[in-house]
Amino acid sequence: MEVVCNDRVGKKVVVKCLPEDTVGDFKKLLAAQIGTLPEKIVLKKGYQTFKDFITLEDYEIHDGTNLELYYS
Repeated sequence: MEVVCNDRVGKKVVVKCLPEDTVGDFKKLLAAQIGTLPEKIVLKKGYQTFKDFITLEDYEIHDGTNLELYYS
């Protein structure tokens, strides 16, 4: 599946992943594409901040979902 991350500064990144990947795994894939450390990435949707140990499937993140990308 493909998930779109938008950092609100104009950068949109499409990440290919699996529904059973954890958010931590997803951050590693994203970090490899944007050239930053996974520990510095914060993913949100609305007011919900995603925790690293929960799977994308459990957060109901599907193909084509847009996530907000922040840096800590």
